[in-house]
Parts: sequence; C-alpha cells; structure tokens
Amino acid sequence: MSKIPADLKYTETHEWARKESDGTVSIGITDHAQHLLGDMVYVELPDVGRKVKAKQECAVVESVKAASDVYSPISGDVVAVNPELGDAPELVNKDCYGDGWLFRVRPSSTTELDGLLNAQSYQTVAEADEH
Repeated sequence: MSKIPADLKYTETHEWARKESDGTVSIGITDHAQHLLGDMVYVELPDVGRKVKAKQECAVVESVKAASDVYSPISGDVVAVNPELGDAPELVNKDCYGDGWLFRVRPSSTTELDGLLNAQSYQTVAEADEH
C-alpha cells in the first residue's frame, strides 16, 4: 500500500498539498501516483509568478510509461518551483513528499485547502484506483 501521510491534504487526481509555516502551500504528486507512473524522466513545472486555479492543469510529469498532467489543488500564485527536478526528476520517485515536491503556491483563498481530501478519504480513492 502506498504511503499517505496524515498531515497532508489530497485530491482525487493524486496531488498532495502541505501548508508551510510561511503561508505558502507545497504541492506534489502522491506516492500512489508515482508508483503507477513508474520511473520519472522529465518534469515540466509552471513558471514562477503564474496564476493557477484549483483543478486546472499546470504541470506535467513524464515517466518511462506515460506523461501525466498535474493539477493544482488550490488557486493562487506560483512562488517557487523545485530547482532539483530539472537534473533529477527521479526525486519524485525517491521522496515524493519531501525532496520530490513540485511547486509552491501562495493561496488566493485560505479555505480551499479545507475542501481537499484528508488521508483517510484519499486512501479510499487510491484503493478504488487499484481495482
């Protein structure tokens, strides 16, 4: 079974979101998603300064199996992208909740995170995906 940290929020499209101490939100793909995709070979991240909207595609992860869109779980401004992924996309496979984060957003609403799935709800989504 995939790792699903209890302190994160999740989407049905397999992104995770973590509120940081500075008010920004780090975003990545879940352990379940990276297992399904396989070895990452390329990551296309949004530009810093781009406005993203919840549930809209804003990045792409490409593996040996497929390319997959990444959707922002929340609306806001992209304030950072993970500089390590350009040379080391495999960080998404090795540590998807840590060094393999994709981008950070300064949210335009403080309530959107509340509407995302908790770990238990996401586990139900991930398990249904496996059948």
